[in-house]
Amino acid sequence: DDRLGFVSPSSVRRELVILRHCLSTAINEWDTPISENPIFRIAIPKESKQRTRRVGHEELNSLLANCSHSDLRLAIELAIETGMRRGELLNAKWEHIDGRKRLLHISETKTGHSRAIPLSTKAIKVIEASGNQQQENILPISANALRLAWERLCKRCNVYNLRFHDLRHEAISRFFELGLSIPEVQLISGHRDVRMLMRYTHLKPEDVGLKLN
Repeated sequence: DDRLGFVSPSSVRRELVILRHCLSTAINEWDTPISENPIFRIAIPKESKQRTRRVGHEELNSLLANCSHSDLRLAIELAIETGMRRGELLNAKWEHIDGRKRLLHISETKTGHSRAIPLSTKAIKVIEASGNQQQENILPISANALRLAWERLCKRCNVYNLRFHDLRHEAISRFFELGLSIPEVQLISGHRDVRMLMRYTHLKPEDVGLKLN
């Protein structure tokens, strides 16, 4: 109950599931003298309501127009073009780019599985125009510096309730709107579970309506 005052119900669910698994393993496989798994007696919090926040065209244009931090601007544009997570963007190095195949190889991912991300023409253009070629990383900025710069930019542009991670949601939704199939989007986003992929997908009803007509 105390933990719910600091993090979301989804975070508490994940923590309790991990702890429940650890205790079950200790009891069933390691013969630890515990009579029962106490986590089974706890009411697991319900899942948080899924975020459906997408970035409006005017919002995105305002953010890019008012972004004086070149690395933040590059991070925003790459997040929209590739759907990469913030950590993946910050860990991407120049040596990971295959210019001939127009791919960016990501070795460090949240899921632990490496993948190759196809780069759009715009993605290649903004990367080449960054001027960071003398650096090891494509984005030579720390996670904390990126977070602070993002918060200042959103405040300056009067853009509210928008997280940097929402750019990944926006990118994945755009991939589907472009007509890419689920396997194709999975290849780009790195989702191993289709159900998790669909949680990140927020199509606009008006766009679906245009397709129907």
